[in-house]
Amino acid sequence: MVWNVRSAGERGARPTVSQPQPKGGLPESCPFYDHYVTDVSTLPGATISPRDLAVWRTLLRAQVHISRRLHQDLVSAHDLALGSYDVLQQLAEQPDGRLRMNDLADRVLLSRSGLTRLADRLQREGLLRRESCASDARGLFAVITLAGRERLQRATATHHRGVREHLIDRLDAAEMAQLRAILDKLAPDYPVALSA
Repeated sequence: MVWNVRSAGERGARPTVSQPQPKGGLPESCPFYDHYVTDVSTLPGATISPRDLAVWRTLLRAQVHISRRLHQDLVSAHDLALGSYDVLQQLAEQPDGRLRMNDLADRVLLSRSGLTRLADRLQREGLLRRESCASDARGLFAVITLAGRERLQRATATHHRGVREHLIDRLDAAEMAQLRAILDKLAPDYPVALSA
């Protein structure tokens, strides 16, 4: 019998066989089929224990869960996506309400092209404008508008309430201090832009 196992990255990957599958699933000699592998530490090249991998996956799930909830709250209450809120907040925190597009992309963890598309939408809505940089003909500033400041101000209470509900209120003071210390170790000293 020949088992042809597709790449684990293929959605809905299923083995194809020259004869019917044995009862109980794949044989022990086929350890790479994703539905049957439970102990990733046995895979060739594995350097992370299942317990440590579970911590990593839980961190990712928590970040995605909280972000989705905040996004839903902002969209339903203010028609403002979480990414848009983040851009407006970063701009509003600057003394002159502006940042170079490259610097803004680093701060909001978007690729340059991703930020350009988001800035296009925010500009169409009148929440920011772009200005050329006098010292660099290729450089552009993103500048928050009065309408952008007003939308941000209305959305901030919703955002803060969501952060409190989905994170702060779920941890006691000692856990928050511990989380802060852990994240300080994990967070880079400065934001790094994602590749375009």
